[in-house]
Amino acid sequence: MAAPNFRYTHYDLKPQRAGTTIEVTLSAVNNVRLMTAANFQRFTELLDFKYVGGIAKRSPIRLVIPENGHWHLIVDMEGHHGLAESSVKLLAAPGSGMGHKQAS
Repeated sequence: MAAPNFRYTHYDLKPQRAGTTIEVTLSAVNNVRLMTAANFQRFTELLDFKYVGGIAKRSPIRLVIPENGHWHLIVDMEGHHGLAESSVKLLAAPGSGMGHKQAS
């Protein structure tokens, strides 16, 4: 099975509600891509895929979950010098009443 030919870090964010903010902290410029489970599958199979995000030139960067569903976050070095160290925090969706939660 083919796989991307660049290094990346994968975070399985599990099912999330629309409006939840993802905060990603990076040690260097890298790509940050937030995608659905179906698009993550396409990413791993080297097929065209859709995502939210792009090149993160500053840190931290925040992305918002656009719709309810199972989400994945990829930090990758494609087009950059190396894979950044990264960490991810899930921040509560407005009005959800939930506190900060760490992604595992």
